Amino acid sequence: MSLSTTSTRWDARLWGVLLTVSIVIGLDALDVSMVGVALPAIQADLGLSTNALQWVVSGYVLGYGGLLLLGGRTADLLGRRRVFLVAVAIFALASLLGGLVDDGALLIASRFIKGLAAAFTAPAALSIITTTFQEGPARNKAISIFAVFGASGYSAGLVFSGLLTEVGWRWTFLLPAPIALVALVAAWKLIPSYQREEGRGYDFPGAITGAAGSLLLVFGVVEAPEVGWAAPRTLITFAVALALLVTFVVIEKRSRHPLLRLGILKSGPLARANLGGALFFGAYIGFQFVVMLYLQRVLGWSALQTALGFLPAALIVAFGSPRIEPLIDRLGTPRTIFAGVVAHVIGYALFLRIDEHSGYAGSVLPSMILLGIGFTLAFSSLNIQATAGVSDNEQGLAGGLLNTSLQVGGAIGLAVVTAVLTANGGREASPAALLTGLTPALTVVTGIAVLGLLVAASGLVARKRTVEEPVVEEELLALAD
Repeated sequence: MSLSTTSTRWDARLWGVLLTVSIVIGLDALDVSMVGVALPAIQADLGLSTNALQWVVSGYVLGYGGLLLLGGRTADLLGRRRVFLVAVAIFALASLLGGLVDDGALLIASRFIKGLAAAFTAPAALSIITTTFQEGPARNKAISIFAVFGASGYSAGLVFSGLLTEVGWRWTFLLPAPIALVALVAAWKLIPSYQREEGRGYDFPGAITGAAGSLLLVFGVVEAPEVGWAAPRTLITFAVALALLVTFVVIEKRSRHPLLRLGILKSGPLARANLGGALFFGAYIGFQFVVMLYLQRVLGWSALQTALGFLPAALIVAFGSPRIEPLIDRLGTPRTIFAGVVAHVIGYALFLRIDEHSGYAGSVLPSMILLGIGFTLAFSSLNIQATAGVSDNEQGLAGGLLNTSLQVGGAIGLAVVTAVLTANGGREASPAALLTGLTPALTVVTGIAVLGLLVAASGLVARKRTVEEPVVEEELLALAD
């Protein structure tokens, strides 16, 4: 059964498929952010150490970021619908487990399992969209709506975490379970079966080395700020991860049925989307961490007030993303990505003005507005560019690559910003000491965003060359005549 369409006027079933996979990607994003505010209550209730507590968050990131590439290729090889259904079911069960356990180790295990499930749902969901809606206006519109749920889910998680923690921290774990179950039923009824690749073997050595290398890399990045970047454990972790990833590349070059066809990385637009996405998300996650510390520890805001402080950006994304498709069609993804990154660079730079007496309207709100505009312009465009021109049988791989870039970029960005903050007195309790660390941390965030701007600018140059080449060829032919 196929629902593939080029039209932007869709029937109820097409809308059902789009909304179902979008809700699940919104749950993935929501789950990343919703636990943060509940951490103090979890620590008090379960008696966790500070190091164990960080793994309530990091366990999810480890499973999610470390296995996305494997998840994307598995969707291509075993069937997108099948992988999506199984992963959503595991996500729902892990949510229930996390809300019911009374042991810290089990709680962390449930978070890792949820991250693992999300590593399979995210690329499967994106590839379901890109194979259901053909490249062009229909796919651009669908991805724009898909991106709304992803970006808004992250912001909504911040708000829900503040509200639910007032009732009890367990509700931050339990809330996604019924939503995931409803999505599972809808997916079972609405999502068609897709033709799998026939005659393909399974690259088990590549899967093992690739997954192990990715997991160790994310593990090292998450642990480094706490253990130390130059600590023997950190250096050994990175060395083993590098060795595994190099082995993975060697295996992929020689394998008859590679997990990752390395030739896909030769696509300039795809490579720029992945590198640019990593820098874009890395800067944003680092900035969000800095802003949360500033609002709560310097200005003395409550967790709920802090969450609501991000609401303007979320509203702009929710309102703007479904309407961005005509602009992307008119300008092209390189221009909209560039404009979005410019908005973020300006927003981060403006925040460098903060002090102990800064007001929300004058100092924080302008950056939030620019962040919302930047996300609206760039996030959908990055998803479109990362999957454009990729054959249907590699859409899961392309989606896995992009999501891996976003998660690893976010983890590295947060780790670097945390290290800079700590090195400059950011762990001190006083607002003045914290501000001393926040300024260099914000400078690093802005620097990461500027690197992303350079990547986006290279896309404009490449686009100009692509447009000019046919014109030059026509002129040479005219001269020859």
